[in-house]
Amino acid sequence: MASTAAGKQRIPKVAKVKNKAPAEVQITAEQLLREAKERELELLPPPPQQKITDVEELNDYKLRKRKTFEDNIRKNRTVISNWIKYAQWEESLKEIQRARSIYERALDVDYRNVTLWLKYAEMEMKNRQVNHARNIWDRAITTLPRVNQFWYKYTYMEEMLGNVAGSRQVFERWMEWQPEEQAWHSYINFELRYKEVDRARTIYERFVIVHPDVKNWIKYARFEEKHSYFAHARKVYERAVEFFGEEHMDEHLYVAFAKFEENQKEFERVRVIYKYALDRIPKQDAQNLFKNYTIFEKKFGDRRGIEDIIVSKRRFQYEEEVKANPHNYDAWFDYLRLVESDADAETVREVYERAIANVPPLQEKRHWKRYIYLWINYALYEELEAKFTFAKIWLLYAQFEIRQKNLPLARRALGTSIGKCPKNKLFKGYIELELQLREFDRCRKLYEKFLEFAPENCTSWIKFAELETILGDIDRARAIYELAIGQPRLDMPEVLWKSYIDFEIEQEEYEKTRNLYRRLLQRTQHVKVWISFAQFELSAGREESLSRCRQIYEEANKAMRNCEEKEERVMLLESWRSFEEEFGTETTKERIDKLMPEKIKKRRKLQAEDGSDAGWEEYYDYIFPEDTANQPNLKLLAMAKLWKKQQQENEAAEVDPDKDIDESQS
Repeated sequence: MASTAAGKQRIPKVAKVKNKAPAEVQITAEQLLREAKERELELLPPPPQQKITDVEELNDYKLRKRKTFEDNIRKNRTVISNWIKYAQWEESLKEIQRARSIYERALDVDYRNVTLWLKYAEMEMKNRQVNHARNIWDRAITTLPRVNQFWYKYTYMEEMLGNVAGSRQVFERWMEWQPEEQAWHSYINFELRYKEVDRARTIYERFVIVHPDVKNWIKYARFEEKHSYFAHARKVYERAVEFFGEEHMDEHLYVAFAKFEENQKEFERVRVIYKYALDRIPKQDAQNLFKNYTIFEKKFGDRRGIEDIIVSKRRFQYEEEVKANPHNYDAWFDYLRLVESDADAETVREVYERAIANVPPLQEKRHWKRYIYLWINYALYEELEAKFTFAKIWLLYAQFEIRQKNLPLARRALGTSIGKCPKNKLFKGYIELELQLREFDRCRKLYEKFLEFAPENCTSWIKFAELETILGDIDRARAIYELAIGQPRLDMPEVLWKSYIDFEIEQEEYEKTRNLYRRLLQRTQHVKVWISFAQFELSAGREESLSRCRQIYEEANKAMRNCEEKEERVMLLESWRSFEEEFGTETTKERIDKLMPEKIKKRRKLQAEDGSDAGWEEYYDYIFPEDTANQPNLKLLAMAKLWKKQQQENEAAEVDPDKDIDESQS
């Protein structure tokens, strides 16, 4: 208790302020500081300047300063500014080796300090220690490869020294780290300073892969355009369009592409680019594109082009209206009238499908009165404008009757549809139905009706013959093929003949296959027919197959001597040579090598549409050794080659007379 009382007595009492009113004169903290500065009467004199007169005093001064620096470093090793001051002081005394040692000790403390590396390298460069500076930069970029400042200074140093190859090598090492975009631009500008356009193009190729942004592709294309490589620039734009595809389309790319083509006076290309982009980019993201397209059409377009722009603008407005309220049927009607007057059938159908998908939300007549007219207008458009006969509806109706297990009504519906509006789709659907029901006699009758309706349809003939083949009636299938190839007009005769030949090969009727090839060759002497005939003989798998194949090639070569298309004859001979290389003897190989033509370059005169001269054109021609008409030309060409060879030998054999005199004197 006594100690407690004593403690209470030792606590000083706080004086009470009797007058708490504010003072008449208020003094701010700023005023107090200003007055203290003004009343500062005592001025500290600057430290005296020390003049060093001999080497001993200089050494004492150096010792004291070094001790001070070392003490500061010992107190706090992590303060890099102390290390830098120490090294710079040693550098000022031309003690480069000591300064280098200090920088190395500092790097052991904190090798991640960027300023330390920069000061170290700058010291070496300042003192013309180039190899030491290279060593430091190399260590810096190896230790901290993501510090771009090291790379910039390293490449700049090499370029200033005139070491272009070394600077390029540093840039290449930098690009392996895939740095930011500015680094790639620095490399490109470096190559352009030395007129290395091809190298710059190679860098751009890598750049757009590492940083595949639209702006970088545009820069690449403008680089090609700036150096007058217009074909390359167009190819870059096309690659960019293909690279981004339709999922990542950007209006800036298409605007730049269109402006490039506009500068090349390719106005049709410009129009195609704008229309392609406007059809695929969402309208809200294509405002700048639409604006540039409008300006282009006003400058170079005709009345139709300007009208297209206006229609596109109205379409955009209607799109916004129906997007805001899909059940605004009046807006759909206006939109449909617009596309019916200007767009193609597929676009009109797409808009109709989108419109009828918006079913009224309530079962009230006032909502359905407008909606039902969408269906009515859709049907009228298909019937009157698109000439649509509703084959799909007939097929869907027949499938509905089948689901109701009412087969006679389904057949009656399809028969009626064929009678009223015979179409390929209806015949195919009806035949498919009967095939599923295994009613093969009905399928035969339907195929007969189908071929009466469209006798030029090769696919139908082939399907009919394949059906008979599956059913095992080979004679009927062969008869169908014979009827087919006897038709005066066919849409795909080559497919039909191939199918007939494959059919006979499957039946292993090789003589009939040969007869088919002979009959086909009477109609056409196409090189592919001859090659296919030869390959058939080779694949027949008999002892005389090689001789038969070689005989076919012989016949083909004789038949195609008068062919105007020399490339086809070359194709035949190359196929023949491939055959001989695999199956022939040395004699046959030498023979086919002698038959191969010689490719020569010729010139021919061109004429414009008005009959005036349009210059000369170079082209390649083939001279075949078998052609007797070309033998004089071949002989002349051989003599010219022999003369040229002799000239080269004579030039090589000539000896410098001065050189002979020197050798004789020695």
